[in-house]
Amino acid sequence: MKSLLRPMLSLFVVLSVITGLVYPLVVAGIGRAAFSREATGSLIYKDGRAVGSSLIGQNFDEPKYFWGRLSATAPMPNSGAASGGSNFGPLNPALADAVKARIAALRDADPSATLPVPADLVTASASGLDPQISPAAADYQVARVAKARGLAPDAVRSLVARYTEGRQWGIFGEARVNVLKLNLALDGLAPGSV
Repeated sequence: MKSLLRPMLSLFVVLSVITGLVYPLVVAGIGRAAFSREATGSLIYKDGRAVGSSLIGQNFDEPKYFWGRLSATAPMPNSGAASGGSNFGPLNPALADAVKARIAALRDADPSATLPVPADLVTASASGLDPQISPAAADYQVARVAKARGLAPDAVRSLVARYTEGRQWGIFGEARVNVLKLNLALDGLAPGSV
């Protein structure tokens, strides 16, 4: 037994160093070299200060901002530490109540909006952290944001078009608008400047 103990312990130490130290450092180094922006959290900076990540939704609720998808993370919305969906099925009364409440909030924020409310404005994503909305969800909010900021709706619509991203590599997913990037661009505008 003693003759087996030394090689087993040696192998344990060597494999622990390789898999616990060397491999993670090599993978992290490759990630930083090849995908530096993504490896550091895809942070967005304003005036030299990180204001968020392009990969995690932000909680906007003022009328002058575009609103993102609902967050299913608790206790704080859009918490990366609590990623996960609500797990409410389509027949769950809690989901129906949440959707009705969100529709009411959207209608109260802009009573003149007559378009059907896009589904992504009243439901959470699977991760609860989705930073993007559909172009239809952005278009639904244009009049409210334009009015709150004293901008022409066509100017806001033009900005939405500028921040609309197509399908990934032209084939995956759908067109989308990153809410944080769009709201930061709006903050950079003066009323009547577009």
